[in-house]
Amino acid sequence: MSQTKILFIDRDGTLIAEPPDEQIDSIEKFALLPGAIPALLALRDAGWRLVMITNQDGLGTKSYPKKKWDLIQTLLMGVLESQGVVFEDVLVCPHRAADACECRKPRLGLVREYLADAGWDRSRSAVIGDRETDLTLARNMGLRGIKFSSWAKIAKQLLGQRRTASVERNTKETRIRVDVDLDGDGTAKIKTGIGFFDHMIEQLAKHGGFDLSLDVNGDLHIDEHHTVEDVGLALGAALKKALGDKIGVGRYGFTAPMDETLASAALDLSGRAYFKFDGRFPREAVGGLPTELVPHFFRSLSDALGATLHLSVRGENAHHMVEACFKATGRALRQAVRRGERGGLPSTKGTL
Repeated sequence: MSQTKILFIDRDGTLIAEPPDEQIDSIEKFALLPGAIPALLALRDAGWRLVMITNQDGLGTKSYPKKKWDLIQTLLMGVLESQGVVFEDVLVCPHRAADACECRKPRLGLVREYLADAGWDRSRSAVIGDRETDLTLARNMGLRGIKFSSWAKIAKQLLGQRRTASVERNTKETRIRVDVDLDGDGTAKIKTGIGFFDHMIEQLAKHGGFDLSLDVNGDLHIDEHHTVEDVGLALGAALKKALGDKIGVGRYGFTAPMDETLASAALDLSGRAYFKFDGRFPREAVGGLPTELVPHFFRSLSDALGATLHLSVRGENAHHMVEACFKATGRALRQAVRRGERGGLPSTKGTL
């Protein structure tokens, strides 16, 4: 899935105030709308590319001559860029309103190159504007349309979206349904058919700080292997889906002590699956969960999540050792999936 998302933003009435035409007699009448710069910076840091799109007549009118339009636009762009807000493109209808041209919103002439480009994600892009024509343009482009009220509300609406995912994995051996909410509080509802495994997955969610619902019907009459493996694969897939573009996440993360036991989980949401385990359990099983399946679970999780995970454990009590593995990995996940990092995507390659 493409990670690029775009906000197509109307200018007059959305970025700058738009008084009636008869009042447009000086530059001073135009003001950047309150909260625009902090909101645009936050959206930039969250990975949105910014494109300005306006119907303002490029040829000018009697009340809005081209010279005045050019001066206002130059001033606006200078103020925005001085604060770090950069629009990668400015799309302006070059015709008069009376021409009814194909590039005048809500027609698609100005955005045809974008519509022909498959390299951006329509599902997470939007059109923002103060007029019905902006919302119609969004529908014509197949995008979400957001009616402007204030920049504070726009930022909250776009940045406050919860990162959730649902995954179903059905095979001849298991039937699994996973629901995750990365912005939850660690609430878990788990049913795998293996009591101790339920408890461990609860630890993963609690210490990971994400809500998790997991329902499994597995072939436990044969053994536990398929259930444990497939839960790892389904949960990893759900976490990967919920992470989306990974913009602003911590990416890395944790060492956890538990009495005589010490477990370390070094995690990287790199997009590259790799798992390394170092440890030996003193018992073959704990609470119906074979200890040999513990590293197998984390390998499956890493494979489906597309993460590098180095997990090590030392101790004497097998119960403590297994639990410390899940707690440490949960804490690593909490740090890695948490949002709030500035600078967009935590990678110099531009992708994770």
